[in-house]
Formats: sequence, C-alpha cells, structure tokens
Amino acid sequence: MTPEGLTRLEDELRMLKVEERPAVIRAIAEAREHGDLSENAEYHAARERQSFIEGRIAELESVIPSVEVIDIARITGDQVRFGAHVTILDEETEEEKSYRIVGQYEADMKNASISISSPLAKALLGKTIGDTVEVPAPGGARSVEITAVRYL
Repeated sequence: MTPEGLTRLEDELRMLKVEERPAVIRAIAEAREHGDLSENAEYHAARERQSFIEGRIAELESVIPSVEVIDIARITGDQVRFGAHVTILDEETEEEKSYRIVGQYEADMKNASISISSPLAKALLGKTIGDTVEVPAPGGARSVEITAVRYL
C-alpha cells in the first residue's frame, strides 16, 4: 500500500469511530423515542447504518495493522511496478488513459487508481514503455500500448 493509501484508511477509521459511530447511536436513541419500533423507518435505517459502520470499522481494524507500506518516492525507471502512473493507448480505439497501480484497499476508479490485483495491472506489471500488452476484458481481449511510466 502507498503511504497516502494508509493515511486515508487511518483517517476513515478515525472518522468512523469519532463521528459516525456516535452520530448513529444518537439517531437510534432519537428513533426509539418515536414509539413503535416495528414500523419506525428511521430506527431501521439507523440500525442498518450502524451495522455498516461497525462492519467497516472491523474491516479497517483488521487491515491496517497488516498492510505493507511501500515508499513510491524511492522507485524509478520505466518498468511498470507498484505505484507507477501508467499511460496506455488502446490500439483499437486510439483512446489514451492513465492509471496508477495501487494496493487493493486504495483502488478507486474515480481517481484512476487500479488495484495491483486487477487484470489490467497484472497485464502491465513488468512491462516497459513501448510494449504492447493483451488485456482481458468482458468483450474480449484488448491490445494496449504503454506510452508512459512515471513515479511521483
């Protein structure tokens, strides 16, 4: 995992424990005051939210102590490895996209971060600029060319 990814997980855990957990406990208490719990939608929604929060806290508490943090600042070169920002060109559509290869718990497609265990990352790992790679996709394998590799 990257140092930034670990920081995000630790911040999320802290927020869940300090803000979200107490807020949902208050919401459950308020909903109980409204009477019959069997027909109380607010109560059921708060309990569902509480279940999600407690599950996520448990997950983060088990993941955080066991992560291996890799300092990307010490990695250089043009070979695709963990932490690389990789730009690829789809040879069929001529569409260029950039991704960062990160750990499983920090992958986020909105931020163009893909998990090191994803099919795309697995296909790119170990390759260099100019290499063409076959990437498995739901509609059939896609051929992409690596046009840039950066470590920031």
